[in-house]
Amino acid sequence: MEATLARVAEMPPQPTQESKYKTTRKSRRQVEEGVRYFLAKDGSSIEKPELGAEVASEGEALVKAFQSKNGVIYTVLAYKAEAEIQGGSPTLVKRPLRK
Repeated sequence: MEATLARVAEMPPQPTQESKYKTTRKSRRQVEEGVRYFLAKDGSSIEKPELGAEVASEGEALVKAFQSKNGVIYTVLAYKAEAEIQGGSPTLVKRPLRK
């Protein structure tokens, strides 16, 4: 019985729903800062996407896409691949590019 109690006491506390939400919210905000919005070019398709005009925000992209023929928007996230040396071995990481 004592061994079981010791194991339970050593386990780290599980994150609560509130702390999990805050982490997700923060990472989503970081991603949204680097997103760029483009309208689809005329003649663009899912098989061959072509970017048209860039717009400033998601809301503006949605309105302009709704007013256009095809109603499609594209979101773009740009990253740069870089090597980090950790413990003598290189690890590839992605770094967000800012506009």
